[in-house]
Order: sequence, then C-alpha cells, then structure tokens
Amino acid sequence: MPAYEPEFEQAKKELVSTLESSSLFEKNPEYKKALEVVSIPERIIQFRVVWEDDKNQCQVNNGYRVQFNSALGPYKGGLRLHPTVNLSILKFLGFEQIFKNALTGLNMGGAKGGADFDPKGKSDNEIRKFCVSFMRELSKHIGADTDVPAGDIGVSGREIGYLFGTYRAIRNQWEGVLTGKGGAWGGSLIRPEATGYGLVYYVEHMINYASGGKESFAGKKVAISGSGNVAQYAALKVIELGGTVVSLSDSKGALIATEGKGFTPEDINKIAALKVERKALTAFEGHSYNYIEGARPWVHVGKVDVALPSATQNEVSEDEAKALIDAGAKFIAEGSNMGCTQEAIDVFEAHRKSNGGNAIWYAPGKAANAGGVAVSGLEMAQNSQRLSWTSEEVDSKLKGIMKQCFDNCLETAKEYVTPAESEFPSLVAGANVAGFKKVAAAMHDQGDWW
Repeated sequence: MPAYEPEFEQAKKELVSTLESSSLFEKNPEYKKALEVVSIPERIIQFRVVWEDDKNQCQVNNGYRVQFNSALGPYKGGLRLHPTVNLSILKFLGFEQIFKNALTGLNMGGAKGGADFDPKGKSDNEIRKFCVSFMRELSKHIGADTDVPAGDIGVSGREIGYLFGTYRAIRNQWEGVLTGKGGAWGGSLIRPEATGYGLVYYVEHMINYASGGKESFAGKKVAISGSGNVAQYAALKVIELGGTVVSLSDSKGALIATEGKGFTPEDINKIAALKVERKALTAFEGHSYNYIEGARPWVHVGKVDVALPSATQNEVSEDEAKALIDAGAKFIAEGSNMGCTQEAIDVFEAHRKSNGGNAIWYAPGKAANAGGVAVSGLEMAQNSQRLSWTSEEVDSKLKGIMKQCFDNCLETAKEYVTPAESEFPSLVAGANVAGFKKVAAAMHDQGDWW
C-alpha cells in the first residue's frame, strides 16, 4: 500500500487489528485471503472536470469514483466536494462503506467519490456548471443497478438535483441513480434526518443494554461536534428524547453551552439556516453560548454522559479521548466516518477492558452512522417500486435496521471476542467481524476468492 495513502492505511489497519485480535482467523483461516482481496477496489475511476466560472474563465478539478466492492449489491456511497478530497480519503471512505452497508442488512455494495472542488464561495450557477461537467463523465460509470451515489460533504439537495437532471438528460431515462433526491421527484422522507436519527437510535440501545433497561437519553448531557446535517438531526433527536445538547462546532471553532443550559431546537434551526447559506458559526447571533475559536468541543464541555463526534475523520485524538473519560462520558459513538484516531480508539477499548460496567463504551461509525445509507437503500427500494412511503413507515424501518445492526455487533462480539465477566462486548470488533464476514462469504460464493 503506498505510503501516501494515510487515511486508507488507517482504516485498513483498524479493521485488520480487530479481526486479528478476534478468533475469526483461528476459526476460519481461509478468511485471510478474503481480507487481501477485499482491500483492493474493484475499480477506480479518475477524470478531469472542466467547467466555466462566472467570469467566463476555464477551471479544472480532479474527479473520482472508487467502486470498491459489489458482492452484496450495486455500489453505494456518497460524493464529496471538498478541496481536501484525494484518493486516500476516498479509498478509506469506500472501504468503510463496504462493511457499513453490509451491517444495514440491505443489498448494497461499497463505493465513494467526489472531487477537489470547493463549493464555498461559488454561485449557484458555478455549482450547476461544475455538477453538469462532473456528471458528464460519471454518468458513464453509474446506474440504478450498477452504482448509486449519494450526497456527502459539500453535496446537498441542490447538488443532487443538478447531478440528477444532467444524468437524466444524458441517458434519456429516469431511474433511481442517486439518493438524497427531492421529495417530489423520487426522494425518501426521513433521508435528511436519517444519519443523525440513526446514530441516536444506536446509542439508545447501548444505554439500554449497559443500564439493564433502567436508563435512556433522558437527563443525559450530550456533547456533539459538527453543525451540519448529521449533528443537527442528532441534536434534535437527543432533545426530543429528553437529553441536553451542550456543544456544536464547525471548522473554525466550537460553541459550548454554559452550565445548566443546552441548545434549543430553535437554536439548531437557526444554525441549520446558516449552514444552508454556507456561513460559519461565527455568524450565529444573539446567543449565550461560549464560542472557542479553533477548538473542538471535547476538552471544553465539562461533565458529559455521551459524546457524538459528527464532523469529519480523526476529530477525537488520544488526549481528547482521555479528557472525555475524565469528564465522565460513558458512551461515545461516531456520527462521522472514522471520527476517532486509532490512538483514541485504543484508549476507549483499554478503558472498556479494565473498568467493567463503569467503562466508556465506543461504537464505530460503520455501525453507529449506518442510518443514512440505510435510508438511501430504502429510497432505492421505493424508486424500484415507484412508491413513496410515509415518514412513519421510513422511521419505523430505520429504527428496526439500527436495532438489528446493534444486536448483530453485540452478538458477533460475544462470539468472536469473548468479553470478561461484567465487561461490555467490543462493538468495534463486533461491527468489523460481522460486516467483513458477510461480504467475504458473498465474495466466496461468487468466486472472488477461494
């Protein structure tokens, strides 16, 4: 693996280390070959995107689609538009997506794509022109039964609309080729909320299991990072369930609630409006929160019960992990992909092993934030049937998927990494083993390895 792919290397190491520390390879030594095969993408598409800005000047960006694994179904995973996008990041995201999609129980493979284009500061017209040029090339490689992209950082409903319209015009067909579509033209209700809601539903099962059914989110103090789609809806669901949200953040700094207070739904709606306008949290006026420039929330939130990193990769460091434990956090679950560094995960897992029922319990993003792609899969199902389900139907299916995902991670962990007396099972090991086993078995049946 090239040394210039640090994010992918980290994601692969995280999977390998948990598989090796489980009894999987001892019970099934042939799976080592499956790991070797699954770690190489089936296909990487790289292309140039040439577009015209509002000054009629030619601009060019790098476009990508990493089609990592299709053993379980069509490739499925988001498109990210951000200046940091490169192959290492997209390979890490696509690799994680394989196992995340497997954990939903739906028939979806894993992929990721995007471009090093920065939507910030661009006009609607410039974004439309970029999306048209990007889709001209991407359209050759995707389809409802081949590869179904979705949104990710920098790709909201607006961009999905431009991309879908371009695909429809080029291919002369309407099909469910993208998810996150508008409600009037094939989108699913609850899709914008799904990742945040699903994250909270997953943690609800963690709290219920750890407390023997005696506790819930009611009365819990919850630290959340980020202020985008995932963070907003996670915060609203936490508040709905009786918890108190004490932080949100963006790339420029963190908003921390003062003692005894928490974010209100009105505050979150105002922040959501700022995000639509692509403004920073510094534009949030008339609030009583402490704004800490250049900071993440974790060392500033004081005593908390739950931490939900929901911004971007590697946003919880080793020192911040220790600070969360010192702050009394009992549950940490990733709303972002690979939100914790490997060093942070090691801190959480060591604490879990040595502190029994008083330990912090960590859930990885491939399980905890799978709600978003799960509802994308439900959107695909609705498109295939030319149906639209109600919010209640979709939310009920999402709850069922997150419960099944938690139970799968829990039972797989008990089977392959037997916990000591009073020790919580390792959800990171459970998620990795369960997701990997399902994909590897499908690949074996189809002759991808033997």
